[in-house]
Amino acid sequence: MYTDLALYIDGKWINGGGNRKGEDVLNPATEKPLAHLPHASKADLDDALEAAKKGFALWRATSAYDRAKILRKAADLMRERHDAISKILVQEQGKTYVEARAEVITSADIIDWYAEEGRRSYGRIVPGRAKGTRQLVVTEPVGIVAAFTPWNFPVLTPARKIGGALAAGCALILKASEETPGACVEMVRCFADAGLPAGVLNLVFGVPSEVSEHLLAKDAVRKISFTGSIPVGKHLTALAAKGMKRTTMELGGHSPVVVFADADPEKAADTIAAFKYRNAGQVCISPTRFYVQEDVYKKFLTRFTDYARGLKLGDGLEKGITMGPMANSRRIDAMESFVADAKSRGGTVVTGGKRHGNQGYFYEPTVVTEVPDDSKVMTEEPFGPIAPVVTFKTFDEVVERANSLQFGLAAYAFTTSTATAAAIGDAIESGMVGVNSIAVSTPETPFGGVKESGHGSEGGIEGLGAYLNTKFISQG
Repeated sequence: MYTDLALYIDGKWINGGGNRKGEDVLNPATEKPLAHLPHASKADLDDALEAAKKGFALWRATSAYDRAKILRKAADLMRERHDAISKILVQEQGKTYVEARAEVITSADIIDWYAEEGRRSYGRIVPGRAKGTRQLVVTEPVGIVAAFTPWNFPVLTPARKIGGALAAGCALILKASEETPGACVEMVRCFADAGLPAGVLNLVFGVPSEVSEHLLAKDAVRKISFTGSIPVGKHLTALAAKGMKRTTMELGGHSPVVVFADADPEKAADTIAAFKYRNAGQVCISPTRFYVQEDVYKKFLTRFTDYARGLKLGDGLEKGITMGPMANSRRIDAMESFVADAKSRGGTVVTGGKRHGNQGYFYEPTVVTEVPDDSKVMTEEPFGPIAPVVTFKTFDEVVERANSLQFGLAAYAFTTSTATAAAIGDAIESGMVGVNSIAVSTPETPFGGVKESGHGSEGGIEGLGAYLNTKFISQG
């Protein structure tokens, strides 16, 4: 049910062999190996770069109309193959089949949207000041892109980068996660089978720091797109600065949730709890700090806790499972650290708080209360199924607490007051704010953060613009 893992360079699939280094890919539900993943050597990376140069020359000269045809064909193939890709995704990442299927279908939608938006990458005419002067603003693809994606969304995150880069006319070298390579391999196969010219899209794996430092040192790479942790994002940004390379950085978050007293606490709890425990909380826009106004705190906490207790843990391919394992053993260690710190600071574990079972990386859906604002779970991104729920008194107080961290990716609020809805949307320092809504990530809308959560956007017209240079032509 899994797939043959390989690199994809210059239109060719390269499997292991010889002295090629690599690593095993594990199933987080069983801790057993699924397959062996080959790593790219420096020679492979140089081959990918040369292939991208040839691919870019061809692809940038291809009309947006014809580029869109190939992108749409790839999206159609993803939909046709969604069941197989989804099952591969579940095995290597751990999320439930329902979530994996939604990810694959949404990723196809992303590719479709970019295919169409790439055809609308218009310039403009600016009236000249002198008679006979023609002033044109045009857009051109930025060039060869190096993209780096994490393990929590092995199809959707690469799809954002592939869609934006290819729709703009760029060539791409993608280094996807070594822990969850299979689903991405199958997505790239859809592009190959759709007729994408060799070299336009290349897929490599390896030791992340070695791959990134090798590629970022090359003058031919003109754009970096990275999704991952803040420390790594800062490091890559510094490397990119040496060559004045364009960057898009989608980094960590620690999303506040504000539930006002005029909201329906039980409805809010149902909405946000389902979103919290999606992918076992391993989502960069996962709600992670819950501030509930005192009048509705008990009702919200009771309903939210009931939801957490009702989740059924197990292998994501089994029917009836509503939360899978964490993706790797590191996340289990992190959860135990968060809970231990919360307890030591006077926090109460209302439900969960420990590992589940003795096989696989399962951790119980957890709710903690009475934790201080300077505790670990309130100041560091948990990236797991832990929800700290605390009270607040006033609007100004909760805004100050919500904005107190260096993160600024996503935030959520619940209220029935239109005035409060407008005020909280304005006051929160975040790249995305959902007010009575969790729909902050769609193909047609910008996705990105502020402060240390990064810069630039994926999705929407902003996501296409990230791969375009602006040129002004003044013709007399």
